[in-house]
Amino acid sequence: MPNNQSTYVARPLAGLPLEAELVAMREILPAAVATLSLADGSGEVQIVTFLPGMERAFRRPDGTAVIAMQPATRSDDLSQDLGNALVAALEAEPGQGAEPRPLGEPGPRLQELVDPAGPTSFELKDSFEFWTDLDPDNQELADAAVQSAKELTPTETVGDISGAYWAEINGREFLRWSAGIEEDRLLDALARLQAKRQAGVVEGAKYAGAFRALGLVIPVWELPRGTQAEDLAEPLTEFQAKLDAALADESPLDANERRSRAGLVARFLTLR
Repeated sequence: MPNNQSTYVARPLAGLPLEAELVAMREILPAAVATLSLADGSGEVQIVTFLPGMERAFRRPDGTAVIAMQPATRSDDLSQDLGNALVAALEAEPGQGAEPRPLGEPGPRLQELVDPAGPTSFELKDSFEFWTDLDPDNQELADAAVQSAKELTPTETVGDISGAYWAEINGREFLRWSAGIEEDRLLDALARLQAKRQAGVVEGAKYAGAFRALGLVIPVWELPRGTQAEDLAEPLTEFQAKLDAALADESPLDANERRSRAGLVARFLTLR
């Protein structure tokens, strides 16, 4: 739950490389790893969905700093939490966990510590094998990684479309898209498409609503039964072209589009 010692920041990861992917890691992805370059040129930071024991920070035996996107609690500025975690990880001894400053205490934001133009990488995982890099000789940790993987929601990326994820939940298939587009712009564009009955990403898909997450919007579609990730790549690429055209339209919404927009907002769920 948020800690009120810090000022609430609605879009705390704005300006970071891989913002859309990091938001997805925080809110909807069960296992993933992102790598950003450090601003001082000393190396990189590995950002993971979460660490064993819900730790916030760790320094791998090879010296790489590792921080978690899904700690049990956070303050009102997630970027500051991550910045404090990164500082603690960099100060820890190799092979050791680190205890960052208490949530909400002043400290550098992650944007101050990483290079916005440096090399990055992102990989969705289907297991927690990356835990074993923390302590390669720890069999108990390796066993925990295997056991935890059994509880993962089946999730796959969709083609090369940034932030688009297929997931199977309780026997039903969904597309969740962390598109990295500012909320009002995305809502207006989706409303234009909805008004023309073009908001379905694939035939038979139903717009299910959207998560409002860390200042971004993550639309969700329920897919026809049996739809797989590979079935979505081509139609989602086509849908993205329609969405881009709608985003480029800066004319005021007409009455029908405004009604569509209101319907979209009514199905929002805010994640904090």
